[in-house]
Amino acid sequence: MNIKIEELLSALNRKEEEKEKNTVLWVLAIIGAVAAVAGIAFAVYHFFAPDYLEDFEEDFDDDFDDYFEDEEE
Repeated sequence: MNIKIEELLSALNRKEEEKEKNTVLWVLAIIGAVAAVAGIAFAVYHFFAPDYLEDFEEDFDDDFDDYFEDEEE
């Protein structure tokens, strides 16, 4: 009789451990999915967003060159 009770208790313990492992696995899967969606959203935004800084740098370089050309003359 004690053997059957011990078997039932060990089976319950195994199920509890499996539930805990399953919960951790689900939490990690959800975190991974959110991170993947965020990464994709950032990549799409970065690809489609215009680069305003590039235009500014070109204008700055032109002005900078003009300044030094004026001094040499």
